[in-house]
Amino acid sequence: MPEDDPAHGGGRRRLQHPHRPGPAGSLRPGLRFPLPLHKNAEGAALAPESLKPPILAIVGPTASGKTELAVALAGALDGEILSADMGQLYRKLNAATAKPAKDISVAYHGVDILDPEESSDAGSFANFGDPLLAEIRARGKLPILAGGAGLYIRALLEGLDALPQRDDQFRERLKKRAEDEGREILYKELQAIDPVAAKGIPANNINRVTRALEVHHLTGKPISSFWERQRRPPKHPAVYIAIQWEPEVLRTRIRERAEAMFPALLKEVQSLVPEFYLGMEPGFRCLGYPEAVACVRGELQEDQALEAMIKTTNAYAKRQRTWFRRQVDAIWLTPGDDLAERAERAYREKL
Repeated sequence: MPEDDPAHGGGRRRLQHPHRPGPAGSLRPGLRFPLPLHKNAEGAALAPESLKPPILAIVGPTASGKTELAVALAGALDGEILSADMGQLYRKLNAATAKPAKDISVAYHGVDILDPEESSDAGSFANFGDPLLAEIRARGKLPILAGGAGLYIRALLEGLDALPQRDDQFRERLKKRAEDEGREILYKELQAIDPVAAKGIPANNINRVTRALEVHHLTGKPISSFWERQRRPPKHPAVYIAIQWEPEVLRTRIRERAEAMFPALLKEVQSLVPEFYLGMEPGFRCLGYPEAVACVRGELQEDQALEAMIKTTNAYAKRQRTWFRRQVDAIWLTPGDDLAERAERAYREKL
């Protein structure tokens, strides 16, 4: 997935495709909504948001097993899943994005809805997810959010202040500066005007650096001020459950997964770059893809690319773990054979 939240800005279209339904299958009877008090346009009865069971959000660092846990809980709680993993948004990028199997018996939304050249941001994800959550509720199901993109999850569940539209002329000026003086000059400027954002945005993610500078230029406010927790009640009350691995164990899982997926990742990138793409599109900023692109171009040897991928993923997992501990009130559960049962019990205790 991208570095938590892909580049802000244009070049994207509205997220439209609704979901990936699983095949019909019997689900264990689970949670049922309170007595509905209102009706939607089709006449289906709905309860007001405050009377509905809170959304269940499965969060945590990459490679922690969020997808598997979400699928198990969707069966136990009669739910439908919305992915908050930005890598899973992209069509054609499959080898390193850990997408759910197509034959799962629960509906899994937010997968394969963008092409690699399309970008997304927290606001567009919230605009996509809001009506989807309502549709899931209207079907009498529990919405389950699963992923590690913290700002996207917050934008959907809590809301963010509206960010300004892109300024193409300003972006062109920044692009020319980067070409003339080097990309590093833009990151140094970001560090000066918004050190909080600079800590969360990788220096080599020129699109996010550009967006942060653009927001400051247009509003006079640092982009990090738009990230701060809102004082108002959340749009969608939620119970957060996070999977807590020991850091060394998680690093081992990341290495093992990277080593297992890397041959397929190289093959996938070879089939897409340069035949169809340049390798610089937003989708290719998902975890693992920059290193694979560099390898295919001959800029890195295979072993170098693999180690670089593992290093980047470990750093990203550390940032995710820190973000969720500081920004949301999550129930942290250790992994184990009974994880799904403990997670279900923890959720029900919050009702």
